[in-house]
Amino acid sequence: MAKILLIETSTALCSVALEIDGTVVSYREDDTRQHASLTAPFVQEVLEEKGLRAKDCDAVCVSMGPGSFTGLRVGVSTAKGLCFGAGIPLLATGSLDILAAMARPGDWKYIVPMIDARRMEVYTTVYSPAGERLQPIAPQVITEESFAAQLAEGPVLFIGDGAEKCRPVLQSPQAAFQGCCPSARAMAPLAEAAWQARRFEDVAYFEPFYLKDFVATVSRKKLF
Repeated sequence: MAKILLIETSTALCSVALEIDGTVVSYREDDTRQHASLTAPFVQEVLEEKGLRAKDCDAVCVSMGPGSFTGLRVGVSTAKGLCFGAGIPLLATGSLDILAAMARPGDWKYIVPMIDARRMEVYTTVYSPAGERLQPIAPQVITEESFAAQLAEGPVLFIGDGAEKCRPVLQSPQAAFQGCCPSARAMAPLAEAAWQARRFEDVAYFEPFYLKDFVATVSRKKLF
């Protein structure tokens, strides 16, 4: 019976959960963007709630992105530190895979998860209702023509923190929207599948899937 610690920090929501044999038994969530100060305490709390330590777990599964540069760095570094210290394997799953798993039931032809990438750009791809990824993940600027082919075939669910801002643009009657952030609570079946398949990551060399290069900007605030 696998015990897997789940960490998701790719968007505004910081979430940590513990799953045992595919069932979430403890979790913590916070959407105040305090990932750096909350992730490690959340890990400690969900473990202590069940009387466990990190070394009692079989693996750690982390959301690898795409998403926030800072959030992904916090989540991945925490997961790698836990794996290294406890001597347990590292698993990883995509943040868009998690969103697809969170889709509400419906007669969808396609599921399109979207993570906000500022302005009218999102990180996105297309999934079948069964959770099969049908296209490569890519950044996309949303226009009135976006996903026209999918919408012409039937109902499409757009899900994620980037979905709501696209509602005024994607005005097809076939489009439905579910605003949410990827949550560690939805990672359990994905983590369990990775565990069963022994899809372990290299703890030393694993990096988040940033999708785009980080661009530093100069602050306009006057310091003196």
